[in-house]
Amino acid sequence: MDTSRKNTDILIELNEIYFRYRERPVLNGLSFCFCEGERVGLIGPNGSGKTTLFHIIMGLLKPDAGELKIFGQPRRKEKDFTEVRRRIGFVFQDPDDQLFSPTVAEDIAFGPLNLGIPREEVLGIVSRTLDMLGLKGFENRVTHKLSGGEKRLVSVATVLAMNPNILLLDEPTAGLDEKTVARLSKILKNLDTSYIIASHDKEFLQKVTNKLYKLQGGKLVMVDS
Repeated sequence: MDTSRKNTDILIELNEIYFRYRERPVLNGLSFCFCEGERVGLIGPNGSGKTTLFHIIMGLLKPDAGELKIFGQPRRKEKDFTEVRRRIGFVFQDPDDQLFSPTVAEDIAFGPLNLGIPREEVLGIVSRTLDMLGLKGFENRVTHKLSGGEKRLVSVATVLAMNPNILLLDEPTAGLDEKTVARLSKILKNLDTSYIIASHDKEFLQKVTNKLYKLQGGKLVMVDS
């Protein structure tokens, strides 16, 4: 941990996190400190624990042992994660786990409406977000009929529309063509938001992150850039 950082700069702090699936250890005493302004990439083979780590941060899984502190507060019980889920935008690895409304516009509007933003303002947010992602005109498209790459971009849009403090993106480039990956890279680099991206695409991570970690042996190891 970087002790030179002020406590107010620390957004996520994980200390000695352990987690196992049945009898298989996945996270083994993992510690991690994520600070304001950082753009972190996570690499590691399938099953190394990248998605598990994200699920623990979001409170979707409970660690077997260890401490989580997010936005300066300990997070232990389900109610502790209400604020976390409002302020952290999580893009799931499978877009079908994230998209559930009949149309694209309804999917993107869902989060802002739940935050209490007036409907007229939400319509503007939907339009601007789709335009930013190169999906202008998709408002009335039927979500389940989109291609895999289009679904992935819409799932990113649903998260960006909520203007989160942190983004967690799980394999955001999977299924995207080269042109769309380049567009996503440009969008991420222009954001003011701190984020963590788990991906097998090391070239993509090197373009959009300023720190790179490898998950191995259940712990995070800094990768020399």
